Amino acid sequence: MGNLSAGFIIIILSTIVVVSYLFSILSNYIKVPSVLLLLLTGVAVRYISDQQGWGVVVPEKIVELLGAVGLVMIVLEAGLDLRLAKSKVSLIRNSFFAAMFVFLLSLAGISSVLLFWLHEAPIKCIVYAIPLSIMSSSIVIPSLQSLSEVKKEFLVYEASFSDIIGIVFFNYCLGSEIVTLHAIGGFFLNILFAVVLSLIFSILLFLILARSPVSIKFFLVFALLILLYEGGKMLGLPSLFIILIFGLLMKNWDLLNIPVINKLFPLKEVDQTNKYLQSITMETSFLVKTFFFLIFGFSIDIQVIAHSEVVLIGSIIIGVLWLARFLYLKYLIRGSVYPEVIFIPRGLVTIVIFYQIPDEFKLSTFNNGILFYVILVTSLIMMIGLLFYKKKTAASTNEILKM
Repeated sequence: MGNLSAGFIIIILSTIVVVSYLFSILSNYIKVPSVLLLLLTGVAVRYISDQQGWGVVVPEKIVELLGAVGLVMIVLEAGLDLRLAKSKVSLIRNSFFAAMFVFLLSLAGISSVLLFWLHEAPIKCIVYAIPLSIMSSSIVIPSLQSLSEVKKEFLVYEASFSDIIGIVFFNYCLGSEIVTLHAIGGFFLNILFAVVLSLIFSILLFLILARSPVSIKFFLVFALLILLYEGGKMLGLPSLFIILIFGLLMKNWDLLNIPVINKLFPLKEVDQTNKYLQSITMETSFLVKTFFFLIFGFSIDIQVIAHSEVVLIGSIIIGVLWLARFLYLKYLIRGSVYPEVIFIPRGLVTIVIFYQIPDEFKLSTFNNGILFYVILVTSLIMMIGLLFYKKKTAASTNEILKM
């Protein structure tokens, strides 16, 4: 990279954005999420680079940095997409319990596998199992075009809740005490404190959006949200609640029946600001995810994930993820199993949390190739499953038309 001119680097970066845009168009036709295409492209480029001996190395910090910013964008985007209403109470409740049950069952299964295989401290195995138990909203949500509106809405809520539950539980497990009354009380107190802070900061952020005399203000809000996220993380607060509630307030401002606030910020003004914010959030999220998934794909070494131990443990973990989802769909909600059972991909949140595991919680004998293997294979399972579901749906439609 040091031998490349600035102009050539600009051409490469611009080409990556154009390719990502083309992948977004292509994904609408082949029903494969564009982020997965970017991930596979990164893997292919890494393989070619190794074969040709280019010696290109991507620092791990770049992946971590892009992941942290991408996480903030994903949570904000999820908040701006979630419409609350009385008619959706049961849907929100069911999707929350689905995310919670599948997460906890997956966590129990994966931590047991790691404990049995690696023979290390249980708390370390639990911490490593958390990121592997979180459904990737960044991969799931863009993959729902071929599903019915009911299925699509349920999976959007479930994936969003899975991100939040996993992140909150990860922060909780990093505490020095896990199952004491003091630790549990402090955890819920932190959540309550974060909710109150989120309401205050949401009003302040909206003041910036609605009353700032400067026209450049949306990226100021993004910068403040990232500062809140990192600052809250350092203080041990579930700071993503602030971002999520800010997005929910912006999307559902009409449900806020407080006369003083409604007078200061009329609904029409809020709706207009919300449209601009949603548009810029989507554009920024697209850019961050483009470089994140491509660079992460490039960081995956095919030779590492082809190791027999990686394939064995990774396959067992994927089996646990599939079984947890199947049991919930089949025996608890007793609804349709397919295609919901194939939505087990792991992605951005998994990677970000994995890179944030402190040294004192690291497993000395854990092969990082397992993480790469699980992310790649679960994404491929979803991709292939959606392709078959698309064919099945098309065949059913043709049969109905012939009747």
